[in-house]
Amino acid sequence: MSHSPLIALITPAAPGSRAGNRATATRWARLLRSRGYRVCLYIPDDVPDGIPTPDLILALHAWRSHDALKAWKRAYPKCPVILALTGTDVYRFQYSHPQAVYDSMDKADLLIGLHDCLSENLPQRYMNRLRVVHQSAEPLPPGAPRPGHRRFEVLVAGHLREEKDSLRAAYAVRDVPSESRLRIVQMGGAHNDKWAQAAREEMAGNPRYRWLGDQPHWRVRQAMSRARLMVISSRMEGGANVVSEACVAGLPVIASDIPGNRGLLGSDYEGYYPVGNTEALRDCLLKAERSPEWLEHLGRQVTARAPLFSPAREAARLAEVVALVMGAGWPPESA
Repeated sequence: MSHSPLIALITPAAPGSRAGNRATATRWARLLRSRGYRVCLYIPDDVPDGIPTPDLILALHAWRSHDALKAWKRAYPKCPVILALTGTDVYRFQYSHPQAVYDSMDKADLLIGLHDCLSENLPQRYMNRLRVVHQSAEPLPPGAPRPGHRRFEVLVAGHLREEKDSLRAAYAVRDVPSESRLRIVQMGGAHNDKWAQAAREEMAGNPRYRWLGDQPHWRVRQAMSRARLMVISSRMEGGANVVSEACVAGLPVIASDIPGNRGLLGSDYEGYYPVGNTEALRDCLLKAERSPEWLEHLGRQVTARAPLFSPAREAARLAEVVALVMGAGWPPESA
């Protein structure tokens, strides 16, 4: 090509949103531009007519971007497509809305997954088109706040919604011994009024829990530097970037034992608990507080995973995937 290739990047999250899909799209646009590509961001409601013809369509979310993918493929039938799969695509919508999800996947020349355990839940026919791109994170800045001694602060970061099992950590500290220093600090906007009310009610009755609502990313990173531990309690995850951030920060994680967490932290990680099990999570939190050796061990384990989540590695992997689709030899003969 004589010009820099143009990528149309479609994300269901609008500009200004702090949703994970928007953060991923913004970061990928920056990384691809650093590799010489031109990237324009769109939302599914944007009409593809009348814009410069893209060399590649890169869409996030099989279900939420399904109608957009159909429209873009009608407008540019010869344009190759890469589709990034989210957690709700894999663990919810492929069962509740299989026709739309599989149609999006069938339209894609290549699929991107964000963790290493997707083969447990995706149909085998898509495996030859699946590539994993781990989401990256930057190290915490020098001079970031350090954990205090008066409290054992545990961070929960993410939007309050059903998929995240968002109040599980709060429930787990309701009945800990009075001498415990455990405190849960939660950051993330509520999916709806019901979740906001539930968080406010939990704060009113649980002095160990504090919900700070939606916060800018720099405040979340500050909270990570002050915390001794992070809880990822999700029922389903497509590969949460906050796990990458915790690993790069050396912040130990207590995580629900689901593919999306195991696919980032590794099958041998020792900080898992059964999803939705309040008592098991409580036991893990108390063990972390009472056993500095175990907490340090978890810290070493997450730090060992950190090289997977470097920005340079994500940029290189993403560029490889894009070049594979736009270059010769694609699709594979077995597709």
